Amino acid sequence: MNVFGYDEVRDGVRFAFTDRFGGASQPPYGELNLGSAQGDEASAIAENFRLVATEFGVAPERVIRVNQVHGPDVHVVGPGDIAIDPRPRADAMVTTQSDVVLCVRAADCLPVLLADQTNGVIGAAHSGRKGLYVGVVPATVKAMRALGAEHITAVLGPYACGNCYEVPADMRAEVAERVPASYAETSWGTPSIDVAAGVAAQLAELDCTVVKATACTIESENLYSYRREGAVSGRMAGLIRLPSRLAAA
Repeated sequence: MNVFGYDEVRDGVRFAFTDRFGGASQPPYGELNLGSAQGDEASAIAENFRLVATEFGVAPERVIRVNQVHGPDVHVVGPGDIAIDPRPRADAMVTTQSDVVLCVRAADCLPVLLADQTNGVIGAAHSGRKGLYVGVVPATVKAMRALGAEHITAVLGPYACGNCYEVPADMRAEVAERVPASYAETSWGTPSIDVAAGVAAQLAELDCTVVKATACTIESENLYSYRREGAVSGRMAGLIRLPSRLAAA
C-alpha cells in the first residue's frame, strides 16, 4: 500500500510527500499523522512512521528527523546520525548517505526536497514564513554545494497558498522587503504571503531547477492544515532518499 500523495523517482532519487491517508491515527488526527505525540497516540505515530519507512525500504530509525524551530540551520547527516537523541535543532538536512531517508514535517509550511542526482547529494528543508525570511532553503543549497552538489533540482510540496495565507499588512511588507516574490493577496483581497513563490525565487537566483508539486493545505481536506484545523491538526512529511549508485564517494 502506497501511503504517499506524491511519489516520484527522478534519475533514481525518490521524492515523496504524504497526505493524510493510509495510516493508523484515529479522528481527529486520522489517518497518517506524522506529528508529535501531543494529542495523538504515540503508538499510532510510530506505526505511521513504520509504514513510511517500509515504503522506502528502510528501518524506521533510518527516517531521519530534526527538531524544527523555524530557523536557518542545516544539519549534515553522517554515518552515525541514526536515531539521534535529542534530535538536532534545525529546519533542514543534507546528506550523501544512501541508507537514510530525510524527513521534514509540515501542516501549512512548505516542505522542499532537493537533489543533485549526478553528484549524489540530497537535502530536505522546512520553510514557513520565518524560514523564508531567514533563508533556510538558500542555506540548504549552500550546504549541499559544500558536499559537492552542482546541478540541484528542488521539488516544492503542499503548503498554505498565497490565495489563503492571510497575514497582517506589516508582516507581509517585512517579508516582501527581503523576498519580493512572496508578496501576495488573498482571494478575498487582504494581505498574504506566498511562501512557495518566495522560495522558488530564492532557488532561481541560485540556479536551481524548481518543480512544483504544490497543493493548498488550507483548501484541501486531503491535507493537514494547522490554519484550518487548529491544535488537532496532524503533520504531513516530505521525504527523500538517495539510491546507493548515486551516493557520493
